[in-house]
Amino acid sequence: MTAEDPKATKTTCPYCGVGCGVIATKKADGTITIKGDRNHPANYGRLCSKGAALRETLSLDDRLLFPEVDGERASWNEALDLVAEKFSATIAEHGPDSVAFYVSGQILTEDYYVANKLMKGYIGSANIDTNSRLCMASSVAGHRRAFGSDTVPGAYEDLEQADLVVLVGSNLSWCHPVLFQRIEAAKAKNPAMRIVVIDPRRTATCELADLHLALSPDTDVALFNGLLAFLQESKAVDNAYIERHTKGYHEALKSAGPCDISKIASITGLSRQDIATFYAMVARTEKTVTVYSQGVNQSVSGTDKVNAIINTHLVTGRIGRPGVGPFSVTGQPNAMGGREVGGLANMLACHMNIENPDHRHLVQTFWNSPVMVERAGLKAVDMFKAVRDGRIKAIWIMATNPVDSLPDADEVALALKFCPFVVVSDVTKQTDTSVYADVLLPAAAWGEKDGTVTNSERRISRQAGFLPFPGEVKPDWWIIGEVAKRMGFADAFDYSGPHGIFSEYAGLSAYENNGSRDFDIGAFAGIDAEAYDRLEPVQWPRPAGETARDKRFFAGGGFYTEDRKANFIAVEYTQPRKLARRFPFVLNTGRIRDQWHTMTRTGKTPRLFAHIAEPYAELHPEDASAIGVRDAELVEVASPHGKIVVRALISEKAGKGSVFVPMHWTDQFASNARVDAVVAPETDPFSGQPGSKFTPAAVSKVDCAWYGFAILKDRPGAIGTDYWALAQADGGWRLELAGLQSVVFEDLARSLCLGVEDDDTDLLTYVDERGGAARYALWKNDQLVAAFFFASSPVEVSRQWACNLLGSKPANAADRYRILAGRPSADRPDCGAIVCSCFQVGVNQILEAAKNGATSVAAIGETLQAGTNCGSCRSEINSLLNDLAAKGADDDDIAKAG
Repeated sequence: MTAEDPKATKTTCPYCGVGCGVIATKKADGTITIKGDRNHPANYGRLCSKGAALRETLSLDDRLLFPEVDGERASWNEALDLVAEKFSATIAEHGPDSVAFYVSGQILTEDYYVANKLMKGYIGSANIDTNSRLCMASSVAGHRRAFGSDTVPGAYEDLEQADLVVLVGSNLSWCHPVLFQRIEAAKAKNPAMRIVVIDPRRTATCELADLHLALSPDTDVALFNGLLAFLQESKAVDNAYIERHTKGYHEALKSAGPCDISKIASITGLSRQDIATFYAMVARTEKTVTVYSQGVNQSVSGTDKVNAIINTHLVTGRIGRPGVGPFSVTGQPNAMGGREVGGLANMLACHMNIENPDHRHLVQTFWNSPVMVERAGLKAVDMFKAVRDGRIKAIWIMATNPVDSLPDADEVALALKFCPFVVVSDVTKQTDTSVYADVLLPAAAWGEKDGTVTNSERRISRQAGFLPFPGEVKPDWWIIGEVAKRMGFADAFDYSGPHGIFSEYAGLSAYENNGSRDFDIGAFAGIDAEAYDRLEPVQWPRPAGETARDKRFFAGGGFYTEDRKANFIAVEYTQPRKLARRFPFVLNTGRIRDQWHTMTRTGKTPRLFAHIAEPYAELHPEDASAIGVRDAELVEVASPHGKIVVRALISEKAGKGSVFVPMHWTDQFASNARVDAVVAPETDPFSGQPGSKFTPAAVSKVDCAWYGFAILKDRPGAIGTDYWALAQADGGWRLELAGLQSVVFEDLARSLCLGVEDDDTDLLTYVDERGGAARYALWKNDQLVAAFFFASSPVEVSRQWACNLLGSKPANAADRYRILAGRPSADRPDCGAIVCSCFQVGVNQILEAAKNGATSVAAIGETLQAGTNCGSCRSEINSLLNDLAAKGADDDDIAKAG
């Protein structure tokens, strides 16, 4: 699938569920350029900071290039034979439910399809689940309860055509930046558009909001039940739609109760005025879209939250038309594709249901499979509990890192440690999960593999390869198929390429469908390799005989329940878990702007570490004061399940009584920051999705004897200090350090520079024994290769300025001493903490430009280019400008910033 340039390949970004089109061009010298595809209807050329940096993540330095068995290199035949033999023997002795697959929204639809077919139609178990269980399962459950199918009704255009966009539990600015940019552009064209953000935290997304409802965690159902009652009481309902196309309204209304704004304010912690304003905005605005994401889904009441939101759209008939509807945005590039092929343990392929005997018969007949599952398998959290207690004795993990990403993650690690047989397919050997593998299988990465993905608006796009397979790497569908053949199922898995799998999958979607199921891409049944390579982005459904067109669902009813009517779901608000004296904080986890999942890809580029390079706990100033913690000190975040140690970030944007910790850090990048080891394994009773946004936790100060910061040209080996956090920097590495006991700083510095010091090196030293501080700088052949800054309190040195020193060659002794002093020279001013990753523009530069008259985001872009490329930093620039204006900033403000 190529663009006009024969060396250019059209493909799809491998990050979030927006599904942005990308054009990768391979130059004559072998280098790759990446740009957004202006013709792709998801992004029209836009890319976020992560997408813009894709070229920088294509290195092979950490790649798994050959199969390994018990840590030793093996041939493909040896590895595949062993996997097939172990799985077959386990099934023969203990039954099909003694094995499991744990797959991922990072694999392609074709990979997903083959894995699901093998497990459910040939092994005869439904023990296949996906890490999408951790992000979108509550949406699936809510859709199925209301619509009878897992159908997202609308399209991205609705976000631009709406007059009111309600963002619930969604930091769209950081987690789905291109969608945020589309809304931002739409609001600029239509100043009457209103944005409401419903989130306990004041995130970057709030910079665009007309109203921010910082509700108490897990009180969404009370807020939306109140809205349902308000709509009825204010006669803002569509009685004709309710009568013709729905059922259960009166039961849902009764469950919601009357609209008692005082009571709702008491539950949610919101002001009565803000609640009334929000309710009135929804009631009077016909074109309303409600966008929701992980803040809704990742909850033990997530499914009820989803249905409470959907109820408010059914009651107004605001669904399936331009500019209206509930809209679930997915977290991963192929979370939707996995849902389509039955990658979840409680679904069959093509949106068919395990509990439906007709669907089971249909799928088995189409596959001509020897067995077909009759009941749902184990969902992700329960699956690893079954591994831990021995019910599952062989597990195959594909393209995901559950030792870091599942709740109660230390128990997951123990489960894998004691599991008799663990297989891991991945692109890298350097994950916290791979160390538990008996067999490691090298899988193709983005840029190498071919297939399709489906984004949040049901749009199928090609993810095409433009790089050769390195080493002995193979695509996931091939690996799964080869194991299936060795298990005795050769005829059913004899695929010549991904086009054949896609063709079969399309055929199944149309098989005995005739409009009875939402998912139908029968137009592509029988597609050949050439047509598959030319496949343009297409939104489903696309039945055979229909021309390509975008489609919304349910404007005129036609739901996929037995009577074709939507179900209002009666949901009752239940109080969140009470916080005990020992664990008085609510732990909330989530993403940051420039990192992705467990950083196996984004952790390879310095540019994406420039914005935030260290794990942190965001705390409200009053909470920090109460526990005696100052900004940049270390804190322990603990629950009954585990504990971590991270940097304190004190911010008014945090909710009181809550602590936010990013989900990305692993043992590859920090000493003890795997936050999911702290997260409770409680799940939603309908969806099985973990409540990752609400874990009772304790936060306490860590008393450190010393702190340190270092820049190093070469990656250090074993670090060995009580606390450390490592990140790539231009020209080398940056390292945060701390210790509970005194150390000899020079010895520590030398241990981290092993192999560097020799006759060609010069060491410059500054030691303040009384103040407990020391600094060291090491040059080799006049090039700075390491610098260390130690102190008894958090080191006050500009990180970005220091990182920019790597590789520099100071011209004289004064410049060298200036490095030890931690002060930039006049010709190399400190840019401050990076805000714009694309152009490496820092907070000090932005504030200085604002001082000189650049007082809008557009003016900052004209002056510094910041925000003019991917646009991911625009909301943060706006926040800085707003804060500056609110303070009536003077030179002192600017001097202190960053």
